[in-house]
Amino acid sequence: MINKLEMKISAMLENEGVVRNAVAAFVSSYNPTLEEIIDIKTILSEAVSNAIIHGYEYDKNKDVLIKATIEDNKLELIVQDYGKGIEDIEEALKNNFSTQKDQEKTGIGFTIMKSLSDHFEIQSSVNVGTKLKITKILQMDEVRAN
Repeated sequence: MINKLEMKISAMLENEGVVRNAVAAFVSSYNPTLEEIIDIKTILSEAVSNAIIHGYEYDKNKDVLIKATIEDNKLELIVQDYGKGIEDIEEALKNNFSTQKDQEKTGIGFTIMKSLSDHFEIQSSVNVGTKLKITKILQMDEVRAN
């Protein structure tokens, strides 16, 4: 059975916490470990923030789309914007790369997301937008297996 959650939020940083908590609640019925919940929330925080800050440059009139799908023990997250896109994905994946050089703590978002996920993929086109597809395998335990 496939279980799905889809959300569309205004591109406001205040909504990033809403996404984290909604997806964490959605996943909670699968009895994830605390570490898995923390990883999922961190991935979502980075992905949604990137869409708002880099994709839309804080344009609150734009929307970020979030989809979470669970099948068996596999969580698939999609975070998508229709913003300015990424010119060079390879460059963007490098540690400490950022289009917002004047900001503190930038340039590690993709590295964090990639390290916390089992599969991480970026699709992006300039002036079309960016779609992140992230897979996290949840540990199976006896509660979920029954």
